[in-house]
Amino acid sequence: MSKITFMGAGSTVFARNVLGDCMTTPTLHDAEIALYDIDAERLKESETILSAINDNVNQGRARIKCYLSNEQRKAALKNADFVVNAIQVGGYKPCTVTDFEIPKKYGLRQTIADTLGIGGIMRGLRTIPVMEDFARDMEDVCPDALFLNYTNPMAILTGYILRYTGIRTVGLCHSVQVCSKHLLESLDMQDKIEGRRELIAGINHMAWLLDIRDKNGIDLYPEIKKRAAEKNAAGKHNDMVRFDYIKNFGYYCTESSEHNAEYNLFYIKSKYPELIERFNIPLDEYPRRCIEQIKGWKEEKANILKDGKITHERSKEYASYIMEAVITNNPYKIGGNVLNTALIDNLPAEACVEVPCLVDGSGVTPCHVGVLPPQLAAMNMTNINTQLLTVEAARTRKKEHIYHAAMLDPHTAAELSIDDIRSMCDELIDAHGPYMAMYK
Repeated sequence: MSKITFMGAGSTVFARNVLGDCMTTPTLHDAEIALYDIDAERLKESETILSAINDNVNQGRARIKCYLSNEQRKAALKNADFVVNAIQVGGYKPCTVTDFEIPKKYGLRQTIADTLGIGGIMRGLRTIPVMEDFARDMEDVCPDALFLNYTNPMAILTGYILRYTGIRTVGLCHSVQVCSKHLLESLDMQDKIEGRRELIAGINHMAWLLDIRDKNGIDLYPEIKKRAAEKNAAGKHNDMVRFDYIKNFGYYCTESSEHNAEYNLFYIKSKYPELIERFNIPLDEYPRRCIEQIKGWKEEKANILKDGKITHERSKEYASYIMEAVITNNPYKIGGNVLNTALIDNLPAEACVEVPCLVDGSGVTPCHVGVLPPQLAAMNMTNINTQLLTVEAARTRKKEHIYHAAMLDPHTAAELSIDDIRSMCDELIDAHGPYMAMYK
């Protein structure tokens, strides 16, 4: 019998998907499931929904127990085989709102602000101390557990845990799984989905679809490039930035256009406001989504429960498949975030990269990719620079490295002066109060 601990179990919909998957997987039917959160109301909601799934699809075989507050954290983690992390430190209010509103005062606009940019930097810096506490507890009470990190900023957080703790860790993101399928669907190439072969590698949210072929081994990129150019020329749609990547860099990348619009110097520019309209960029998209999700949660909760008749079908989330592969020693392939241990030859060793990985009874084994096309490695490096400096700020707790990370962030540097960057960082650090009190 395995033990699965879910950190941030108040993320009810995501916990339902991951743990519901586990309860529909024969190898994990009788797992002990520990739900940990610091929000009592959301934790109770998750317990109610997961208990209903357990009763309805798993004959009540899983044992579900809740753990609330930091005092119960070690008990939640004790003897865990797998730890799933889905926390959001500071939540929508006050922290996410702060990450958007203060930069706006300086003329810096964002779309998602959870992976890179000043928002991603701040989110990373307030999350690392919490995750480091998790890791230290794990070293004490479940040192051999596999830590599955789903929290953003993925490369910053996963890279820190891998470099500065002893916990076996892999970072997981949905975008790798759906990248090529969504691309082919959006270009009316659905007939090429079945049996396709692909290679994806780079960094989280900017991993590249390096090769894609149909079931007969025929290269699909010539047709993809033609159709993508035609679609961007024809008018507005929701993936214009990534299609522009294909035009200018030759390759498609994993994460959405609203994300990638803020990972570079090209699209969100106060000097050229027409670019926002031209590339259909949804500024302030993440706060808008948060407001809608918060407003709709009660209705969604009622729909999920459906008078206690809730059911679940196994999703494509990696977590349950990873656990199954580790337990059974039957290999499974994922796209995982790991340290660059001679995996991508033209990115630095300390970077956290996203590459194909084999999972089996030995754990997660990353695969060597080789050399990225130089323009793709260069694009990745503009993000890696900021990621590594954010990790350094978290390691040293020095405010000076926060300035460095922001100065070298592509979008921030393209819009603001160094003096304004320093002032904005100071204001954000002050506004976040206890979440950033450790940075001097």
